[in-house]
Amino acid sequence: VQLQASGGGLVQAGGSLRLSCAASGRTFSVNAMGWFRQAPGKEREFVAGISWNTVNNVYADSVRGRFAISKDNAKNTVFLQMNSLKPEDTAVYYCAANQRDYRYVKVASTYHYWGQGTLVTVSS
Repeated sequence: VQLQASGGGLVQAGGSLRLSCAASGRTFSVNAMGWFRQAPGKEREFVAGISWNTVNNVYADSVRGRFAISKDNAKNTVFLQMNSLKPEDTAVYYCAANQRDYRYVKVASTYHYWGQGTLVTVSS
């Protein structure tokens, strides 16, 4: 499975961005998709995840109510709509695909495939 993330950029605090992650290859083996982020000097953290085969999704507490994850199965694409952005949201955002059960959607170490990352910078 190959993942191509896009949509990052520079935005002012309070603004919005929409990230996209296009999957190709053996996508039939994917059970969940996730977005993670890594800020400078910090560890990679879970942001949001979605089941590939059901309507289930989950968010980190820090983004719940501001971010929304969605998918287009026909286009093998996952989106992350980010609203009310804050400077602390600044990070490289990665999409990832997991072949394991949706129960592991928050666990980065269980993911099999990662995109290249897209930089989101939120200015104050």
